[in-house]
Amino acid sequence: MARYIGPQCRYCRAERRCLNLKGERCQTGKCPVRKKKGPPGKNPRDRFKKISDYGLQLREKQKLKRLYGMLEKQFYLTFKEADRLPGKTGEELIMLLERRLDNVVYRMRFAVSRNQARQLVTHGHILVNGKRVNIPSYIVREGDEISVKSQSQKMISIKESLREFTKSGVYPWIQVDPDAMKGTFLAVPRRTEVTELEDINEQLIVELYSR
Repeated sequence: MARYIGPQCRYCRAERRCLNLKGERCQTGKCPVRKKKGPPGKNPRDRFKKISDYGLQLREKQKLKRLYGMLEKQFYLTFKEADRLPGKTGEELIMLLERRLDNVVYRMRFAVSRNQARQLVTHGHILVNGKRVNIPSYIVREGDEISVKSQSQKMISIKESLREFTKSGVYPWIQVDPDAMKGTFLAVPRRTEVTELEDINEQLIVELYSR
């Protein structure tokens, strides 16, 4: 499976917002966005260039794609699937992204970042309704139970990540039992419920792919 292995903080600087690609590090002063560093590149004048309509659409797509840790082909196929659904394409796209197994594992606090969640899934540490699923793009359905395999419940990384559950809880469309290391995907979230994406204008992405 293809994946990006380059410097991740470069993405945050390019999008000028924290994408939470490194978990706890992103909440500290080490985050380049918190240090108010500009976009990557040697020429500081690049940050003042006027952005065209196409540039705005492209940046919005790149921001959402990188937030969920996806490559271009995978993201485009997800968009095409959303375009076939009866609702608004932009909202359906976000709903599909939220239903990805790696994202649900991250939302359940089994991992501190989506990258770490994807690794847990591909290494076979996650069960869906009692069966091992190692496909990060697997689409979770309402009522599905997501759990950590019994042999994997001793992993320190998962235990440390679950500490976040006691601090801030989880989203309303998810129910988690931190002691049993399992949770239930209660419902597909509405667009307005995904507060992490308040600054995302998904309509620009639809317009980009409609060119």
